[in-house]
Amino acid sequence: MRRLRLMALPILQCGIAAGLAWFVATNVFGHPRPFFAPIAVLISIGVGLGQQRLRRVVELVVGVSVGIGVGDLLVYTIGTGAWQIVLVVTLAMTAAVLLDGGPLITVQAGSSAVLVATLLPPGGTGGFDRMVDALIGGLLGLAAVALLPGNPPEIARRHARLMVNTLINALTSAADAIDRRDPDLAYRALRGIRTQQPIDDYRDALRTARDILAISPLHRRQRRLLRSYVDAYEPLDHALRNCRVLLRRTRSALVDGEPVPAAIPAGLRQLADAAASLRDRLGQDMSEVREELGNAGSSVDAPRLAGGGFSAQVVAAQLRSVAVDLLQATGLRHEEARAVLPRIGRRPSSTE
Repeated sequence: MRRLRLMALPILQCGIAAGLAWFVATNVFGHPRPFFAPIAVLISIGVGLGQQRLRRVVELVVGVSVGIGVGDLLVYTIGTGAWQIVLVVTLAMTAAVLLDGGPLITVQAGSSAVLVATLLPPGGTGGFDRMVDALIGGLLGLAAVALLPGNPPEIARRHARLMVNTLINALTSAADAIDRRDPDLAYRALRGIRTQQPIDDYRDALRTARDILAISPLHRRQRRLLRSYVDAYEPLDHALRNCRVLLRRTRSALVDGEPVPAAIPAGLRQLADAAASLRDRLGQDMSEVREELGNAGSSVDAPRLAGGGFSAQVVAAQLRSVAVDLLQATGLRHEEARAVLPRIGRRPSSTE
């Protein structure tokens, strides 16, 4: 159901625009069976986030044109059959690659050539009609994205929240593993954040949101809000990567039986709470969030780390690094984020 909520709008856009594309191609242009018009809608909108729609429509039309052109020429000359299909597909896809085409152009050229070689009569007008259908479907797909209700910053916000939730779970799991002296818990948490999926989903959501803003006149005022989610992407990516190191060193400390000062799990939970505040306030005033992150990063100073092993020291350093990353996600530059945290003083020696 969560996935369906994320995809509900693209599905609605695909359904409405596909039906409209069929109607326009049959009733306005007089094409008897314009099957490629609704297909073009699905490709131009897509049911997955993150593709560049304007580029996709161009690739779609170019791929169809190449496939139909090569297919019509060869089928008219050599007829149809198994070996003809081998030749038609190979030449159509080769031509697409030589045109510096991306994967969509190449695949579309090959599939269009197959349709020409198997379904359309040689020398007929179906080839030109299919190119028109591709253009109709592509343009109506873009119109659906531009005019149907949607909220580009909301697309980015949902995926940003999922990404920050992954970070919060990692920090909380590290704290729980230390308190329970359970290295397996740290390892399971590490496996959970090794995937790039939340990062990739967030990046794709940002691309989708920017595509919508680029072609829709209804969302121009939301560009500044989207900017805050764009600026947060890279720092959140770095924070997750630092969390992986943090969990690895947490597990090492527990496996080796190193002492871990109580300040570390307490600081991890404090940082998780601050990350939750960031998640809930992203795009709003960040002053309180920055204060919370600064306090969390400052909770592992030298006196509180006394008696900890090497891995515990690394965990504390990574905790501060994650805090700096999250401070950058609030809009601070790296130097400004580091300045929020006090420098860790020299660890006192045993004679002091």
